[in-house]
Amino acid sequence: MDKKLEDRKREAIEAYDDIINVFAATTDEEDMKALFDDMFTDSERRDLVNRWLLMKDIYQGKPQRQIAADRSLSLCKITRGSRMLKKENGFMRRLLASRSVDNSHI
Repeated sequence: MDKKLEDRKREAIEAYDDIINVFAATTDEEDMKALFDDMFTDSERRDLVNRWLLMKDIYQGKPQRQIAADRSLSLCKITRGSRMLKKENGFMRRLLASRSVDNSHI
């Protein structure tokens, strides 16, 4: 692998870690909203919201075809979300379980 490519990959990994640290350190809701508004386009924020709603729908046990129709999403995206929630110790599953009264769906 050429040095320039290795440097770009290392830089990307360091940037990703830096972004995670910024998000983790941002504890004020208004600051987090400002960060998201500055960092993401309207379209990217809509995608993020749709991903969140999709994960909640799957967790609540809604049929994939119904989610696809209701949210205008491809079955491929829904299947990916479903696979994430099937991971027994996956973070998203634990997160949704901690926020839900009835977590018996998955």
